[in-house]
Amino acid sequence: MTAIFISIVGVLGTVMGAALTAFVAARTEQRRERSQDRVQLNELRVEHQRWRRERRQAAYLSFLEALGTADRDNQAFFRELRARSSPVPLDEARIAAIRLKFKDAESAGLVVILEGPETVAEAAQNLVDHLSSLVHGVGEYAEAATADSLGNGGDTVHEAGMRFIAERRAFLGLARDVLDEVAKHVQIVPEAQLRD
Repeated sequence: MTAIFISIVGVLGTVMGAALTAFVAARTEQRRERSQDRVQLNELRVEHQRWRRERRQAAYLSFLEALGTADRDNQAFFRELRARSSPVPLDEARIAAIRLKFKDAESAGLVVILEGPETVAEAAQNLVDHLSSLVHGVGEYAEAATADSLGNGGDTVHEAGMRFIAERRAFLGLARDVLDEVAKHVQIVPEAQLRD
């Protein structure tokens, strides 16, 4: 009887040992799977933030290039008008070309507004609005130059140009901050959590 009892206790011990081993193995496997899931989720976040940053950077750069092109042509036209001492005929083709470049900048600004975030979208719209008033101001100055009634129109255009420059600086600062901010959103999983 003792031998049967010892055999039963041995079998029960073996069964309990196997069950305990299976339980520990299952818990370890669950922890490993959760750890892999966290790592994959973190990698996905990092990749998404990298993708978002690249898209925003491309949109911001395209916008600034389009603004620069329109502004340079507008400035050159304004300087030529100011340098002339006699009335000149209205160069409607040049005004139309500048307005077309402004429309390109405005379109690039819409991409920035879509890419966001809200602070940069507002700054982009402000920049477009200031460039619009600047282009309009140079157009009015050109019309006044044809009639030889310039008055202080040059000062008004100059002030609008200075406001545009200030808005561009503000946009650049916001855009730079947003592009640098991406790293703050990426959650690095601590090594201790990976082992759990």
